[in-house]
Amino acid sequence: MSIEGIIIAAAIVGVTGLIIGLLLGLAGEKFKIEVDEREQQVRDFLPGNNCGGCGFAGCDALAKAIAQGQAPTNACPVAGPEKAKLISAVMGVEAQEEAKQVAFVKCAGTCDKVATKYNYYGIADCKKISMVPGRGGKACSYGCMGGGSCVTVCGFDAIHIINGVAVVDQEKCVACGKCVQECPNHLIEIVPYASQHRVQCSSKDKGKEVKVACEAGCIGCGICQKNCEYSAIELVDNLAHIDYNKCTNCGKCAEKCPVKVII
Repeated sequence: MSIEGIIIAAAIVGVTGLIIGLLLGLAGEKFKIEVDEREQQVRDFLPGNNCGGCGFAGCDALAKAIAQGQAPTNACPVAGPEKAKLISAVMGVEAQEEAKQVAFVKCAGTCDKVATKYNYYGIADCKKISMVPGRGGKACSYGCMGGGSCVTVCGFDAIHIINGVAVVDQEKCVACGKCVQECPNHLIEIVPYASQHRVQCSSKDKGKEVKVACEAGCIGCGICQKNCEYSAIELVDNLAHIDYNKCTNCGKCAEKCPVKVII
C-alpha cells in the first residue's frame, strides 16, 4: 500500500471516530438522566445492607424515594435515629423521632415444655418442615419449628435457636422484618423495644388442647383481659393480644396469667 493510501485510510478512520464521538456526546446530552444531588447524599448515609426492611428493593431505591419525597427520612430501620437526623438535614425537613422497634417470637414452646408427636429427621428449614404431616414433630402446630429459617435470613446475627425455639437478641435487632416474612407460622412480629409485657404464644386452640400440647401455651381464659384497666389486651381466637398503643406496662396481665405466658 502506498503512503497516500495509508494517509487516506488514517484520515477516514480519524474523521469517522470524530463524527461518532460528536454523535455520542450529543446523544448523551439529549438522553442523560438528571440525578438529584440529594439522592447521592442520602445514599451516603444509608448502611448498604440492602435488607429490604424499608419496603424498597435496596438502599439505592430508598435513597431515590427519600429524595423524591416518596419515603420518610427515617425509613431505614438499620441506619438508626442519628443517620435519620442527617438525612433529614439533607432534605431540609425536621427529623421524625420514632421509638426503637424489635422483632419478637410469639412462642415459649421449648423442648422441655412442648410435647412431641414424633422425632423429625430432615432438612433444618421451617418452610420445608411445614410441609410434612403435623408441621413437624412438635405437638403444637402453631409454634416454633426450630428449623432456623429466620436465623438464615437475619443479616445482623440477632436471632438464634435456643432449646428448640427462636430467640431474638433485642440489642442487635434492627427490626428489618426479614424474619417476620420468612416464618411460615407467622410467629414473629415487630413490637416496641420498650414494651415490657408480651404474649409468648400463637396457639389458637382451646385451653384443653393447648395444655395437652404445651405447658407454656395461652389457654384463652381471658383473665388478663378482665384485669386490664386500660382495655389494652383482648382475646381473639382463644389467644390474648396486647395493643401496645394502649398498654401502660402496669403488669397486671402478667401477674394474673395462670400459665405465665405473658412475659
